[in-house]
Amino acid sequence: MSGEGAPELHLDGRDLRVALAAAQWHATVMDGLVRGALHALEDAGVSDTLVVQVPGSFELPAAAARLARGGHDAVIALGVVIRGGTPHFDYVCQAATSGLTQVSVETGVPVGFGVLTCDTEEQALDRAGLEGSREDKGREAAEAAVAAALALRSVP
Repeated sequence: MSGEGAPELHLDGRDLRVALAAAQWHATVMDGLVRGALHALEDAGVSDTLVVQVPGSFELPAAAARLARGGHDAVIALGVVIRGGTPHFDYVCQAATSGLTQVSVETGVPVGFGVLTCDTEEQALDRAGLEGSREDKGREAAEAAVAAALALRSVP
């Protein structure tokens, strides 16, 4: 939901239970992502929010699965993976993406995907919703999760 063509959302999530799973790796980026997500939830009227922190992005699918099965209407997964000199980046990105997709499909609970997969630290900082950042991916992930949860309420 970023950049050109992103929908303008007017969300009323007052009666939603939303959980946020956040990686701890790279505190500066994660602080911005979490802050952006929490501000988006507040703006949408969501007051029932649980935040769970895990060590890194690889652990997000397990946390999201537990949260999705715990009666939450939506889960937001936030993390950052920055490319290094080994294939580790590819494995972590693939595991997080596949795992979070699987959680959403198997549980029917929307998972807002806020895992930054960047080549450089500068790219991550530019997307973290910090002062001077061009984008706020934490906010976008939260808005997507709330919008999907609200849309799915009308599906039998």
